[in-house]
Amino acid sequence: MGVVAIVFCLIWLYLLRVCKKAELGFFFYLLGSVGMFIFLMIWVRPILTEPLTWIVTSVTGSVGELSGMFDAYPDLGMLFIPKDTAAVSLYIDFECSGVIEIMAFLSLLWFFNIYNIFEKTVVSICGVLWIFFSNVARLLVISTMVYGLGNDSFYFAHAIAGRIIFYFLSIVLYFYVFTKAQVIRQKVGGFSYQKKVTKQDIEVDQEEGDNNE
Repeated sequence: MGVVAIVFCLIWLYLLRVCKKAELGFFFYLLGSVGMFIFLMIWVRPILTEPLTWIVTSVTGSVGELSGMFDAYPDLGMLFIPKDTAAVSLYIDFECSGVIEIMAFLSLLWFFNIYNIFEKTVVSICGVLWIFFSNVARLLVISTMVYGLGNDSFYFAHAIAGRIIFYFLSIVLYFYVFTKAQVIRQKVGGFSYQKKVTKQDIEVDQEEGDNNE
């Protein structure tokens, strides 16, 4: 697997070089961001998932312990939500840790040519923190709903309410990092239906006036 990944990485770098020399900006961005995401998932995700899960569980659990609604077991990656005589154990695996969303964001960002290297570094840090706390907010919503509404609300809280919160916050992040930055930094001229009068137009009008006289 390691040898195959290295071979594909070399092919990927070669294709990126070809796209850049041919000035194929769209394909350079598409190939670059997709390739970076794949390689991050192969090499970085296995290393990052466990500590990220521990931190997410700890931060979310600290809120639960302060409020008395649920307990956290970071070493197990689990939130324990007691409710009456029953309880719900919410396990945080790599899909719930936010690692996939972080990898996707970084892959899109680092091949986005609007920013320079320093700006990409700063935006990367801010974006990762935003995704992290968005995921914490999602888990807090799920845990709070289950604690308040009971075990029957788990599916709605996990599959619908939590995802709406997380996706909304993700859209806000992508709007400010990509869409708004693209619009602001594009040098788009002003637009008006009114005809712009130039010096040449004035001279032509004067010549027509002289001819009429």
